[in-house]
Amino acid sequence: MALRALSARNVLGSAFRAHARSIGLGFIHSRALQTLSLPDLPYDYGALEPAISAEIMQLHHQKHHQAYVTNYNKALEQLHEAVSKGDSATVVKLQSAIKFNGGGHINHSIFWKNLASIREGGGEPAKGSLGWAIDTHFGSYEALVQRMSTEGAALQGSGWVWLGLDKESKKLVVETTANQDPLVTKGPALVPLLGIDVWEHAYYLQYKNVRPDYLKNIWKVIDWTYANHLYEQECDIHERD
Repeated sequence: MALRALSARNVLGSAFRAHARSIGLGFIHSRALQTLSLPDLPYDYGALEPAISAEIMQLHHQKHHQAYVTNYNKALEQLHEAVSKGDSATVVKLQSAIKFNGGGHINHSIFWKNLASIREGGGEPAKGSLGWAIDTHFGSYEALVQRMSTEGAALQGSGWVWLGLDKESKKLVVETTANQDPLVTKGPALVPLLGIDVWEHAYYLQYKNVRPDYLKNIWKVIDWTYANHLYEQECDIHERD
């Protein structure tokens, strides 16, 4: 029966899983399924103050991100049981939970890498190959910041604003995604270089309902190291002299 061949890999979709592998999330194998674990942050919870408070960072990481990991793993266990029983109705029902919570894990794992304290380089404009590409595609770094901030503020409800690379055209794109949809849902060739969380839990304790203020200040702790490395890797760019 075809149902018995179903696994977490093709429930999420080949593009979704390929993206998850490409950003090195470090899956833990359990039976035939791949469960997730909460990644450590590369900085203290208070490192991003005053742009983002320690309280927000702790709740965001320990509560919200952990909930995505927990619920994803729970859904995978339920999927394993449903597949073993040939319960197609439950398999279909679980797909939304797997996508939502798996997407939440992927998105947040990228987000943490896109941030750094000011003394560790946070807030500095993109440089090197990615900096040149931003100037080419958007006119200037400031123009990119303005566009992402504007689109993030205008996004209705919860979601993300992204700077992505189209691997086929080698062009940079700005996209928004709803809820916890990862960028790859907008196209399998899109690689997320930089993502900004515009869910209320990312800013409400500090900025209340004024999302534009959050988007203005978060650029003070945006770190381009990860994005630049991934851009050069995907474009096969070697370090310039």
